Amino acid sequence: MPKMKTVSGAKKRFKVLSSGKVKMNHAFKRHILTKKTTKQKRNLTDGTYVNEADMPNVKRMLCIGK
Repeated sequence: MPKMKTVSGAKKRFKVLSSGKVKMNHAFKRHILTKKTTKQKRNLTDGTYVNEADMPNVKRMLCIGK
């Protein structure tokens, strides 16, 4: 059997914590920031956790669990 390979884009974007949760950064904070409010930009600064609905896809891309 061939080895399962991690999606290289996913390993750059997600970090698996010891609790099993997957941490990620918010999108929409790179450019075109002049039309976004200060509050919106501030709230996009902190990281967040992957939603439970998206967790199976992320785990498959990272080759963790079954």
